[in-house]
Amino acid sequence: MKISNLLKEERYSLSFEVFPPKTSTAFASIKAATEAIAALGPSFVSVTYGAGGGTSAYTLDMAKNIQNKFDIPCLAHLTCVSSNKETVAQRISDIQAAGIGNIMALRGDLTPELEATDRSQWHYHHAVELVREIKSRAPEICIGGACYPEVHPESTNQKEDILHLKEKVEAGCDFLTTQMFFDNNLFFNFLYKIRETGITVPVLPGIMPITKANQVERAIKLSGSFMPQRFKSLVDSFGENPAAMQQAGIAYATDQIIDLFANGIRHVHVYSMNKPDVAESILCNLSEILK
Repeated sequence: MKISNLLKEERYSLSFEVFPPKTSTAFASIKAATEAIAALGPSFVSVTYGAGGGTSAYTLDMAKNIQNKFDIPCLAHLTCVSSNKETVAQRISDIQAAGIGNIMALRGDLTPELEATDRSQWHYHHAVELVREIKSRAPEICIGGACYPEVHPESTNQKEDILHLKEKVEAGCDFLTTQMFFDNNLFFNFLYKIRETGITVPVLPGIMPITKANQVERAIKLSGSFMPQRFKSLVDSFGENPAAMQQAGIAYATDQIIDLFANGIRHVHVYSMNKPDVAESILCNLSEILK
């Protein structure tokens, strides 16, 4: 099923993101974790690609396994920053052959190694180029794109960022998924602004349950996310107690999702970090709402 069609449904739903192993030795444990998350029955599962394509060898394996074993739509991530056109063409062909009908088209994170290379030699510089490539080679594929409620770290301002986002949608993105955020007002304001500019595709809010205090610094580094005082107080109070911090983090993420649902959002994407217990706890907290 195309995810863009799923996002048009009126029912409430949760989807989960998982990541593949970095090495073959971790394959079995990561596979078990992703299967446990898929067994919870999310609306779809998104499988990441890894910085610089580092885990790309396992992305398709994981997506294909989940889709075939659990009959759940999968979204296979594909990045382009470290790839040439031949490699991207092969990845698209492999995804088609595996029966995966959805691709998350991303530029990819700039690792220190990539930062040091000569960018003039790159085949791709931005995700919009990858979107066009997928659209031309596999027009039947549903294409997702990323968006930033708090502005892409490399953009000068939000107006510029939204104009680039519109270009990406016009190139062929069928839906968008946001980077993590911890203040729902940021998402609602962002949604209003992009609708004003003519971006009408479905937008899936991305929620990250912070269940360990050390995740906060990484979340800020990755996305530049604004941390509300309410959330900072939660970390200050429970961060040194792992069990309490996990419970509080799950409660905070649940509260965000309930607020999104209560304000007209039907579908939410959860960055599960391959933690089946966290994913299950959130689903249990929302069990009556999701019926």
